[in-house]
Amino acid sequence: MSDQFKNHAIGVDGPAVGALAVVPSNTDDLAQAIRAITIGGEGGAVSFISSRDGQTYTTGFLPVGTYPLCARRIRLTGTTATLITGWI
Repeated sequence: MSDQFKNHAIGVDGPAVGALAVVPSNTDDLAQAIRAITIGGEGGAVSFISSRDGQTYTTGFLPVGTYPLCARRIRLTGTTATLITGWI
């Protein structure tokens, strides 16, 4: 099936165009910046470096679910949530 929308820009509130498994790291950025995460295992906190301002942020407890979050890195230190998927 052809994609009639492939030449259209996708806004920040549009659908994801890809996904990647997230391996939290204190030193390595993700292969690509993400705009949302899904926590699929144990809920918990997520510590991340923003792809927008480069600052480090840590959420409170997040239950299993999907959350908008612009990040270039998910940090190992401070992240207790598991089975994280990053949405592009």
